[in-house]
Amino acid sequence: MPPKKAVRRRERRRMSRADAQLGMRVEAGSADGGLIPIVTESRNISGSGVYCLSPHYLAPLSKVALTIVLPEVPGRAPGQRLLKCEGIVVRCQGSAGARRDREYELACSFLGLDAAARELLDEYVVWRNLQALRTGPRPVRTRPGATARATAARKPRAAAAARGAATRGAATAAARSVRRTVTRKRGTVH
Repeated sequence: MPPKKAVRRRERRRMSRADAQLGMRVEAGSADGGLIPIVTESRNISGSGVYCLSPHYLAPLSKVALTIVLPEVPGRAPGQRLLKCEGIVVRCQGSAGARRDREYELACSFLGLDAAARELLDEYVVWRNLQALRTGPRPVRTRPGATARATAARKPRAAAAARGAATRGAATAAARSVRRTVTRKRGTVH
């Protein structure tokens, strides 16, 4: 039997996601008619939904009320903003980590976001992704008292500076591309 080739899955998401740890609250209906308030932190967010961990299982396709704290984005009015909206649980699976208190991976899709809220989310996602491009991978720190051999094995500063310049160039090109995409949605092209 011939070996199988690796099949590349087509990305189904229509909106880009950003890794972000944002404070949020999820309110879900319980079986007795009350509300279950869940205070958690997001793992990633997009203009269409949010992914987080939950200590409670929530049935897929159930309605939830979401409140997300969006931090200040440079170039916008100062201060944090609360994004309040309804959502639908798309997925709720047991977390893979072995922990005493059970956690669930919760994915919710936003319902009925108005244009201003969606634009605010899109701007935040673009800003967060640009920040990730600019910072790049974090350097590995050596522990204090590392051996001289380990110190000598590090790359020279000139090579590191060249890598930094290349990364900044890529980040600038990516920023221009994202800016063009965002402005096309608004109807103006730069």
